[in-house]
Amino acid sequence: MRLDALMSELNITVPEAFADQDIDAISYDSRMCAPGTLFVCIEGNVTDGHFYAKDAYERGVRAFLCQKPVDLPKDAAVLYVPNTRTALADVAAAFYGHPADKLRLIGITGTKGKTSTALFIYSILSEAGIPVGYIGTVGVMFCGRRTSTLRTTPESADIQLYLHKMVKAGVKIVIIEVSSQAIFMERIHGLKFESCIFTNLSPDHIGRYEHPNFEHYRASKARLFSDFGCEYIVYNADDENSTYMLAGATALSCGVSVGGNTHVRGEDIRLWRERGALGVDFTCVFGDRRYPIRLRTPGTFSVYNALEAITVAHHIGIPFDIIRTALSKTTPLGRFEVVDALPYCTFVIDYAHNAVSLEAALSVLREYNPARLIVLVGCVGGRTFSRRKPVGETISRLADFCILTADDPDFEDPMTIIRDILDGFGDRNTPFTAIPDRAEAVRYAVRNAREGDIILFAGKGHEAFQLIRGEYLSFSERSIITEEAIRLSEEKITVK
Repeated sequence: MRLDALMSELNITVPEAFADQDIDAISYDSRMCAPGTLFVCIEGNVTDGHFYAKDAYERGVRAFLCQKPVDLPKDAAVLYVPNTRTALADVAAAFYGHPADKLRLIGITGTKGKTSTALFIYSILSEAGIPVGYIGTVGVMFCGRRTSTLRTTPESADIQLYLHKMVKAGVKIVIIEVSSQAIFMERIHGLKFESCIFTNLSPDHIGRYEHPNFEHYRASKARLFSDFGCEYIVYNADDENSTYMLAGATALSCGVSVGGNTHVRGEDIRLWRERGALGVDFTCVFGDRRYPIRLRTPGTFSVYNALEAITVAHHIGIPFDIIRTALSKTTPLGRFEVVDALPYCTFVIDYAHNAVSLEAALSVLREYNPARLIVLVGCVGGRTFSRRKPVGETISRLADFCILTADDPDFEDPMTIIRDILDGFGDRNTPFTAIPDRAEAVRYAVRNAREGDIILFAGKGHEAFQLIRGEYLSFSERSIITEEAIRLSEEKITVK
């Protein structure tokens, strides 16, 4: 695509000497640049793409989009805009042929429940035979394929690329998990959502490299419902922040609740536990109709996620028998995912990584009456400083035994993080062990499990890596649990 044609989307006139440059890629990462790339200098929380313009030039780039001066040779076309983040979204949309205009988009935001709700909807639409795509915490999924991503909501150029691929594959509806940072950092700029969901809100992602305060966090999320063309909103009516979230919205809306008097609600909640599964049964009341629902994920919060998914699916026009069938066989990846490894105990993998989510997870698991409730947990290195003491307070109060370990320590010493978590124990004498190597800690948890125990492996969820000293190293908690359980079972057979 010619540079002048691409820039016409931004109403920018390109000097004649550069107008016919052929642009065959768009990048905001200088390491991914090559001749023919348009390099867009965006500012992040930690670094600034303008610092890497020279590196991109040395890799052959001769077209740059900037919002402040850069020092480059005269054979480089340097074009300026007020905001390179919105410009990145606009030029990427143009470069890929405006794929969002050919899709129906569903956006989901909230502190907890985004992934489970999204994967419930994905399962329902797949069961109904609708070609569906997903972009979120567990990666990008469509047509039976899954690709990992580093962010819940990728950068705008990546989103446009994924949407382009989905259009080519015949996808009709795409579900996008929308993080608060994605909204205020303009990663979803230019997208129009047919339906949006608000799951819940509690303080999170507040700190040096995230949101400055709760008010900023909440206001960022609220923009999803007012600034992106939303036509239909489903919201958690039991969350006190729902009124704030919908204050600027003009779309048709439907609230869901548990035990309330909303049009859609959950009643008659009953927990169940079987080998290889924890779940919940409930009655979905939809107006004057009642539908029994079985979920293979535990707890009342799963009921909320399912109700939100049911409401959006119904709005799309999916029959209830398909909705019920899909929900009954869906276990969201890395979200209260039970690993069927040993017959006498229950291993649960979940993404819970802060005090709020750990409180919810451990409280739910306690309702299943374990002989012991054990949690394996760490905190991310280099940031999360304010999370660590609250995590320690929560797990020491709710768990019977704690295994403290690493969770993406990066360049920070895991023992430093563990000591910060232990500060939250206070005067509680909750038994614990500290094992900095997470793989070793997982194997310890498997070998020390007893009859009736429930062990929560918290923080990694679906992730298949550990970030250690700047490197993303392959790491599968699920595989380690399974392999160690097999090894332990074989040893017991040999001893007999």
